Amino acid sequence: MSQHYPALLVIVPLLSAFLISAAGWLNKRLCFPIAVAALSVACFSSVLLLFQVLDEKVVLYKLGGWSPPWGIAYSVDYLNGLVLVVVSVVALLNLIATQRNVEQEFSEKIGAFYTLYILFVTGLLGIVVTGDAFNLYVLLEIASLTGYGLIAMGENRAPLATLNYLYMGTIGASFYLLGIGYLYIVTGSLNMADISAILPSLYHSKTVLAAFVICIVGVWLKMAFFPLHAWLPNAYTYAPSAVSSLIAPLMTKVIIYVMIRLMLTVFTPKYIFSTLNVSDSIVWIAVIAIVMGAILALGQRNLKKMLAYIIVAEVGYMVGGAWLGNRAGMTGAILHIANDALMTLCVFLVVGNIVYKVKGYAFEDLKGLFRKMPFTMGAFVVGAMSIIGVPPTCGFFSKWYLISGAIQAGHYGFMVALLFSSLVNVILFFRVIEISYYEPFENHHGQESHPGKIAEAPLTMLVPLLIVAAGLVVVGVYTGDIVNHIIEFAIPKGIV
Repeated sequence: MSQHYPALLVIVPLLSAFLISAAGWLNKRLCFPIAVAALSVACFSSVLLLFQVLDEKVVLYKLGGWSPPWGIAYSVDYLNGLVLVVVSVVALLNLIATQRNVEQEFSEKIGAFYTLYILFVTGLLGIVVTGDAFNLYVLLEIASLTGYGLIAMGENRAPLATLNYLYMGTIGASFYLLGIGYLYIVTGSLNMADISAILPSLYHSKTVLAAFVICIVGVWLKMAFFPLHAWLPNAYTYAPSAVSSLIAPLMTKVIIYVMIRLMLTVFTPKYIFSTLNVSDSIVWIAVIAIVMGAILALGQRNLKKMLAYIIVAEVGYMVGGAWLGNRAGMTGAILHIANDALMTLCVFLVVGNIVYKVKGYAFEDLKGLFRKMPFTMGAFVVGAMSIIGVPPTCGFFSKWYLISGAIQAGHYGFMVALLFSSLVNVILFFRVIEISYYEPFENHHGQESHPGKIAEAPLTMLVPLLIVAAGLVVVGVYTGDIVNHIIEFAIPKGIV
């Protein structure tokens, strides 16, 4: 059984999507339990796979028994072992936490919603586990197409935001595919490890350079790296609550994993940091991304769009950290993939709870929420502290590594951008806390409600949210173990 964990990660959710689709027609009450069972198997498999990696360093699974490079292989090492756990845990917690939102918003489309949900997670897990560059594209399209469908189920402007996302996402995926096509022309292989072994003799090839540039631009489009971010704010804002809290924590982080995988495994650090010599320029673009994301967030008047622009800045954190070219920066970037997924899940689950009770997420809808929803807003404060970077929450530690990497690289512009973004986040979140705590709650008829009345979200929504909020502190406390036992071995020894 244990040798099949990499396959179970993808096959069980994929097959369960068909069962959910059928259950949507026969008995809608079965859709949610099937989805929970499928993601529980994926979560269980990913955790055990990570422990297996800690023992064996690399777990290689040959699909159909065909050896790479001819066959497709799933390869799990320290880097994607960690990301697999993050994706499966976040997807499962969000699934459980948003059940009531889904029942409220999609009572007639529950089967379709959960089918798309599980297929989206299948695509993400496949992207992370695969060791084949073309197979990654196929799984990227599975995740993207289902993501478009999920977002389009949202509010009035959701279909238009989805169309924008579809155009940009399709261009990004096409760029990635074209880049992989160029790599195949010069190497004759699609297996990542095989390409990595062949490339050193081709480092000065113009075709390899074209392949790298086209691939990386495609990946930047998919992750919404500024200024290629135009699709993200509206897509995440107008998506249904249960979708925002799934896609916002996972999609950009998984694509950042893809970028780091291309850098470390496919093109190798020697090509990236020695032959190309473009790191400094890319870090400066990341500085602009961080600053602009923070400034654009300041101009928003609703909570969801404010959080969406914070994600644009966070993408800049991880891209900049990865391209600093040292261990501290890369450690911070990889650690922030996990931390940011949990932080974003926390604050978007809070939005989901608010929407469930108040039916809005504009700043004026937040008045008096600390009295009305004390536990939900308490979790929001923990999530906000982590995004700001207050110890002992996990957000502090990844920022610490990123700032250390910036100082080590002598890139003080990146350090200043990180500090500037943190200060802007203080302003952003304290503005929300001020409205929610100090301003009197008024209902939609302009009459002040009873100040002592508590109307919290249901326990099925509250318990997973509180688990995530507690997780932000727990992960922060155990950051040393995560770095020393996992991330330290995910970064090649050539990066110092």
